[in-house]
Amino acid sequence: MELFSVSLVCLFVLLVSLSFLLLLNNNKNKSTLSCPLPPGKSGWPVIGESLEFLSTGWKGHPEKFIFDRISKYSTNVFKTHLLGEKAVVFCGASGNKFLFSNENKLVQAWWPSSVDKVFPSSTQTSSKEEAIKMRKMLPNFLKPEALQRYIGIMDHIAQRHFESSWENQREVLVFPLSKRYTFWLACRLFVSVEDLNHVAKFAEPFDVLASGLISVPINLPGTPFNRAIKASNFIRKELMAIIKQRKIDLAEGKASATQDILSHMLLTSDENGKFMQELDIADKILGLLIGGHDTASSACAFIVKYLAELPEIYDGVYKEQMEIAKSKGVGELLNWEDIKKMRYSWNVACEVLRLAPPLQGAFREALDDFTFNGFYIPKGWKIYWCANSTHRNPKVFSEPLKFNPSRFEGSGPPPYTFVPFGGGPRMCPGKEYAKLEILVFMHHLVKRFSWDKIISDEKIIVNPMPVPANGLPVRLYPHNKT
Repeated sequence: MELFSVSLVCLFVLLVSLSFLLLLNNNKNKSTLSCPLPPGKSGWPVIGESLEFLSTGWKGHPEKFIFDRISKYSTNVFKTHLLGEKAVVFCGASGNKFLFSNENKLVQAWWPSSVDKVFPSSTQTSSKEEAIKMRKMLPNFLKPEALQRYIGIMDHIAQRHFESSWENQREVLVFPLSKRYTFWLACRLFVSVEDLNHVAKFAEPFDVLASGLISVPINLPGTPFNRAIKASNFIRKELMAIIKQRKIDLAEGKASATQDILSHMLLTSDENGKFMQELDIADKILGLLIGGHDTASSACAFIVKYLAELPEIYDGVYKEQMEIAKSKGVGELLNWEDIKKMRYSWNVACEVLRLAPPLQGAFREALDDFTFNGFYIPKGWKIYWCANSTHRNPKVFSEPLKFNPSRFEGSGPPPYTFVPFGGGPRMCPGKEYAKLEILVFMHHLVKRFSWDKIISDEKIIVNPMPVPANGLPVRLYPHNKT
């Protein structure tokens, strides 16, 4: 009887607890649902506002789509319809902070399903899940102390690049050359491919792949999307051959554990002690080679653009880099101490990244219903954050269109306002790698040349990265060698 009474009491407590939890959950749902959706409109059927969103970039002013709506709706949060999805745009530092801080809690990274067709996963997981795995693995290889050992390699590749592609030329197209430089570096540091012929074998299909990623996802013979899928398959096949040979070389002591990220992946296990399969590694390397050179090549090209337009900024970079160059012995390569001296050069690069961020923004997906700034965000809706909502905002950066590297002196801009690499937990793991390749590029560029733009008012197209419409042709003036 006593046991029965105790059981009844326990059952009563359990029922009361469950009722209390249900009441709390219902109140939470009512509170969420009582909030309105953000202001905005869905645009045309199916395509929504996608054409206007994309066309502002094609015209060189991607921020116009954002600022027009901020002004119209008097809020930093508005709804729209992009890439076939119901979407909300978060603007400003508070929106950036919310999204970056709630990664894999309230939101997760999102790409169109077409991306999974171009980057098929051998593990049958989505590109989102693969990205999470990569973020766990990359920091060990891409943290500053690990990258220090590769500065000499970067310097060596940069020397060869400028000797073969810039020197003895009166005029050059900067953007293709900056892509060649960053892709060569990525091939060497990720998979130890350094031979120019081998690099060129990869370069063409990578260009096809990059173009297809931003095309209409129609998989019919001859379409850019179809060519991108074929290019992806070709590259993965080539990478598989490299991976198989590397496993043999590691076993025979012909390759080292630290020579590149491929060796790192082959020899690093996950938290369960499991090693990645060869196809899985090929998937990861493919994504890294795309991400590891496209954004940095855009940054390098725009550094050339702004230094041509602003001779006083060029003079500051030249002075700093020549002091470093004069301190080096014949044949002596750049090292970590040299990189640390490039403070002004990096401030200049950051101001370029503020005005022409290679990553204009990115999408997230709401994992649950939630509220932000008093607005209801439904589960499954897509959320877009935009770098230009802070980068070109006069309330954040005074005179935002003025080129001013001093913005980055001292502690620099407030948190979550300068976001070319994301921010918080979502900071791009390749930030330090990008910083090194950009600074090494600047060092070799300014110590060799000054230059003029051939097309003074060349149009800039953003699709999805900023690109000079004509490739940025410049006329080179070599410095006298002493």
